Order: sequence, then structure tokens, then C-alpha cells
Amino acid sequence: MTVLVVTLDLDGVTDKAALMDRCAEALRLPDWFGRNWDALADSLSDRTVWPQDARERGLWVVVRNWRSYAEERPEEWRVARDVFTEAADRTRDLTVLLDLGGSSK
Repeated sequence: MTVLVVTLDLDGVTDKAALMDRCAEALRLPDWFGRNWDALADSLSDRTVWPQDARERGLWVVVRNWRSYAEERPEEWRVARDVFTEAADRTRDLTVLLDLGGSSK
């Protein structure tokens, strides 16, 4: 059985609000998703809010086009990375991968 791969494309994301919107869309998070760091950590760690097909198979989140956001908002990006890391550490079937291809320029 293969894992579900979800692409979290951050192209054009310039702030935390846009990041949260993109996460909610890509991960198909419920309407009640709070769009804050704690809510993102909880959602990534809680299989019951993952897309249905990921609940049984596991979830890989591939973060693409993140460099511009990281350069524009380094503190927010640091927190986002910490959230991704902690959620993956807490949840055996979650892997978050940073796509290193391309450049921000």
C-alpha cells in the first residue's frame, strides 16, 4: 500500500495567512481549521482530519516553491518548519519533504 502524496505549493505565498490558506486547501482541512500555528500542528498530527485516503495509507506532504516565502518571512518560515518537524516527529505516518529544486529568483 502506498502513501498519499500531497503537494503544498507555496508559490506566491507572502505571509502566514496565505500559508494557512494554502495548507487548508492542499490538505483539505475542515472548515473549522483555526489557521494558526497550533491548529496547523494539531491538524498535521491528527489523522482524523487528513484526507480520507491518507488515514489508512499515511501521508507525505511535499512543500514546493517555499524559498521566496522563507526569504521574505524568515521568522514565520522558521516557525512553519518547526511545526512541520514536530508534527512529523509525533505522527509516525506523516512525512514532510521540502522540494529543493529550482530557485527563488
